[in-house]
Amino acid sequence: MIVDRETFDLSSSIESLLDGIESVEIEGEVKPELMESVCEISTDPCRNTGEAGEQLRALRRMVQRVAGERGLAIGSAGTHPFALWEDQRVVSRPRYRELIAGLQFVARQEIIFGIHVHVGIDDPDKAIHVANGMRVHLPILLALSANSPFWRGQQTGLHSTRTPIFRAFPRVGIPPRYEDFEDWSRRTEFMTTSKVIPDYTYIWHDVRPHPNFGTVEVRVMDSQTRVEHTLAIAALIQAMVKELAEHYEAGQELSRYPYEMLDENKWLAARHGLEGELVDLPVTDRVGAAELTKRLMERLRPHSEALGSAGEFDGLRDILDNGTGSARQALVYEANHDLHEVVREIVEASVPEAAETLGD
Repeated sequence: MIVDRETFDLSSSIESLLDGIESVEIEGEVKPELMESVCEISTDPCRNTGEAGEQLRALRRMVQRVAGERGLAIGSAGTHPFALWEDQRVVSRPRYRELIAGLQFVARQEIIFGIHVHVGIDDPDKAIHVANGMRVHLPILLALSANSPFWRGQQTGLHSTRTPIFRAFPRVGIPPRYEDFEDWSRRTEFMTTSKVIPDYTYIWHDVRPHPNFGTVEVRVMDSQTRVEHTLAIAALIQAMVKELAEHYEAGQELSRYPYEMLDENKWLAARHGLEGELVDLPVTDRVGAAELTKRLMERLRPHSEALGSAGEFDGLRDILDNGTGSARQALVYEANHDLHEVVREIVEASVPEAAETLGD
């Protein structure tokens, strides 16, 4: 999010930022999003999470420097704690104007910020198998990444307020199960042929194949304030994908779970974050989200080591030990009930040099 350095209000300044960045040569990309107060930062394809971390840190530093020259700052979280969507301007790009024209209020109130992690897959049917298998993991990823406890100046009681806001969009949430890539293609083509969407990128499911990039894209997470938390979650996703890809290569079948229980676990993750319980599918036992995360970490650690991502993977311990972004925002707010102080903390922790771990 782009904010005024003094007031910490959202600032509709993406075009000014892009002008300042135009002459800077750096790996990765800085792009506009739906609103002029939003800045999208993305890395180039990377071999591992260490390489992604180098790019992401450099991108955040560069954008913060350019923003500072204009009396602005950048901060990363799932929502801006006190911004009003009515005050935001839509970016002057055809795609976004058409989005507003089509979705009206649903799109106008979308002042939210998320992470998208792409992992390359070498076979289309394998990509569908991975996407199907990732569905049961989505609630854990949301619980770990929960970073939006405030909305329009109110403490909502949710750890990820971003989740129900985005749920107002069509074609979102946990996707259906697809039989194979041909099944996904046929069902997607039905939507484009009937002209309800221009192309598959208008299907915004929490996990989806992305044929144009040759990836599986995981989209369920809130934006992370700290770079090390972004990388830890990316390393976890990469390890999950590796496990599922090997599962496909071994000719194994995925377990089938009731859709309503996958969706219920996602709700529980949005409501309680790591502090709550999830249903330990396929059984009916409820287990602490933090405990389920520890189990996953133990199982997936060998995969992260094989991928060269063990260092970033270990960043999950900081989330478990010291709290999610949501818990940390709530801790700052509890001191003085000052949401400007919360945004100041977000801004200061979003730039790598300034980021410190609470509890150290």
